[in-house]
Amino acid sequence: MFPCYNMTMLQFALLLMLQVPGQDAILQKDGQAAAEAFQDAIEVNIRPECRDMLAPIVAAIRYAENGGKGKEYGILHPRVKPTYRSQAGWCAATVQKNYDRWVKAGSKGEFIVFLGNRYCPVGAENDPNGLNKNWTKNVRFYVDKFTK
Repeated sequence: MFPCYNMTMLQFALLLMLQVPGQDAILQKDGQAAAEAFQDAIEVNIRPECRDMLAPIVAAIRYAENGGKGKEYGILHPRVKPTYRSQAGWCAATVQKNYDRWVKAGSKGEFIVFLGNRYCPVGAENDPNGLNKNWTKNVRFYVDKFTK
């Protein structure tokens, strides 16, 4: 048994074999159930050919947002359910859609900057303390950490 994750060696080995990039970071931060929800969110919302590049961004957003229960990924849309899977799914879908927009617009500049301008815009009404200005830098930090 791996006491800190409450799983057997076989379960742990299977998780490692089946995981998507960034899933180990989610496992460490949020536990096995969240890692499984993250994997499902990635598999449902990010195209297979984009997963190696975009899944670590979704994991990095989880760390950068560091939201509490029901807002783990910082999704504030009124239709998002206050569950880990719903937060992860909306985040993954947002990352994929904005990647597609960025490519369609000619892939100018860095994708994380493009994404930050939509996901967490500086000067947004829901950011009275101006913390959104740190989002791109923080997401970039975690993407670099998770892809080394």
